[in-house]
Amino acid sequence: MPKRLAVVDPDKCVGCLSCMFACSRKMGASGLYKSAIHVRSVGGFERGFTVIVCRACKDPPCASVCPVGALTPREGGGVIVNHEKCIGCRNCIAACPIGAVFWDEEEEKPLICVHCGYCANYCPYGVIKLEEVM
Repeated sequence: MPKRLAVVDPDKCVGCLSCMFACSRKMGASGLYKSAIHVRSVGGFERGFTVIVCRACKDPPCASVCPVGALTPREGGGVIVNHEKCIGCRNCIAACPIGAVFWDEEEEKPLICVHCGYCANYCPYGVIKLEEVM
């Protein structure tokens, strides 16, 4: 059964960035610059934080605008990026309706969640989890 990463309780997010550090580490980097999940403040501690991650669209607009077919829809929603095919046009960034396509400045390629769930293992408050797609 395919799985996807879901933001299950965004009100619990305290902005610790553990998910971002975990994702970046999984991508082979220290720091936050390779993370395919982002946590942003929505106006300070009073208003809380928002978690931005690919929502696993069934018909992903990012894939349909890629002129070279570098983004392949995956089973369960979302996409897989073929870095060899990608020409760095950034069309995918503009096409994502929730802003969940990030940019790897080092590689000049998109960073998009692959729904592995690694980050969810490091969220101490249960904000995100890997769930089966029906």
